Amino acid sequence: MTHADDRLGAPDRARSPFPLRTRNLPPPQVRELPAPPRQAWRIIGPGIVAAGVGLSSGEFILWPYIASQAGLVFLWGAVVGVVTQWFINMEVERYTLATGETAVTGFNRYWRHWGAVMAALTYAANLWPGWATSSATMLSYVFGGNPAVIGVALLAAIGAILTMAPVVYNALERLLFVKLAVIGGFFALATVLAVKASSWADLPQGATHVGQFPSELGIAVLMGAIAYAGAGGGQNLCQSNWIRDKGFGMGHYVPRLVSPVTGKEESAVSTTSAAGYVFEPTGENLARWRRWWRFANLEQGMTFGFVTVATIVLSSLLAHSMLFGTEGLSNDVDFVREEGERLQGAVGGWFGVTFWLIGAFSLFTAATGIVDYTSRMAADVLKNTYLRGRSVTESRLYFRLVWGMVAIGAIVLFSGFDQPLVLLVISACVAGLMMFVYSILLLVLNRGSLPRQLRVRNYRAAALVWAVLLYGTLAVLTVRQQIIDHF
Repeated sequence: MTHADDRLGAPDRARSPFPLRTRNLPPPQVRELPAPPRQAWRIIGPGIVAAGVGLSSGEFILWPYIASQAGLVFLWGAVVGVVTQWFINMEVERYTLATGETAVTGFNRYWRHWGAVMAALTYAANLWPGWATSSATMLSYVFGGNPAVIGVALLAAIGAILTMAPVVYNALERLLFVKLAVIGGFFALATVLAVKASSWADLPQGATHVGQFPSELGIAVLMGAIAYAGAGGGQNLCQSNWIRDKGFGMGHYVPRLVSPVTGKEESAVSTTSAAGYVFEPTGENLARWRRWWRFANLEQGMTFGFVTVATIVLSSLLAHSMLFGTEGLSNDVDFVREEGERLQGAVGGWFGVTFWLIGAFSLFTAATGIVDYTSRMAADVLKNTYLRGRSVTESRLYFRLVWGMVAIGAIVLFSGFDQPLVLLVISACVAGLMMFVYSILLLVLNRGSLPRQLRVRNYRAAALVWAVLLYGTLAVLTVRQQIIDHF
């Protein structure tokens, strides 16, 4: 399936069948909606990328920590959180499937600077290299060495991976496929060697205690675990960028991000006159739309949804078997050290080492995805809102932003500072606030900018209202908790 160079008829600039606002951005071009490929498995991937990036500290630390302290009674919260994010991801995908624009670009049609706000909030949450640092710390458990030096080496490796891959999305997808295969193999082994029968017996409590919050952990921790199960913050919005690079729907016409060293720039259908591509809601196009929509929903459900819930359940079972009832555990990377040492005692030294190595690899790949989606979002905003018509390409903006994040992370680590309080507070507060805001914007966007046949309605609209309430409550609770704890 070719990408942006494919032509399916001449564009029509006279009118748009979509009620997109054009005050801040130019109108889209009208083209045919490409048909989904007959072998749909060939375009499975964006959900895997979402799951792979999202499986990080929450799945290796937060949810296992909850299981070690409160048992398995709160696993229902993981299902609620992942299902909520599945609905959000599908509304992000709905707009991009229909227009070829990212959801952030759609927000900019309502107010020119929404994209800049989203990019700034994403940087505020991700600028500190916490995932790379945690990965480096786990590697130091096995090999020794200075975590800061290891962390800088990992950041440099991330920059190299994202720079040298001819097509960035393809490299990221392959890396995260490997990650999920490795994690799946480890947990399959762990269920045989390390998970106790008593933990399996307690597992149904996750379904029989729905709505109950373990009082010993505090409502803010538990609400945070629900809200960020799987992904969170800017990652959900970047689902737009990933499905475009995979060629979903009208994203078929948009050039992919390619390496300035090893890649070949793809020409856009238009670089200045249109921001996106839409289609006439004819019978044939709507039939294609329904096939795209069914496939996108299934792809997200079977990859992002199922993989994320399964990983949280298995990691919680393992932690429950090793650490349930242990007091004084910390909710940070030291928790993983304690769990690994327990696994060494229960199964053998090799198993604890394997656990740390897989945890390090998991957090490294998550850090790669975080650098990718943060830079993608910023490059998209800069090119399509502030640098439209300039000669610089989105790919080149992206790589400058990637190495900017690598350089900042290296400076922070070599400086020897722990995470400053202000960044800790911002990181804790920003994701919930961001998700609260963009859940509202998605509801407005997918009801006001799409034709009647494509709009969000009924239970999907209700799911977005639920997300607004959930993340609004979380944002208030998190800010309140941070004020109490630190001020």
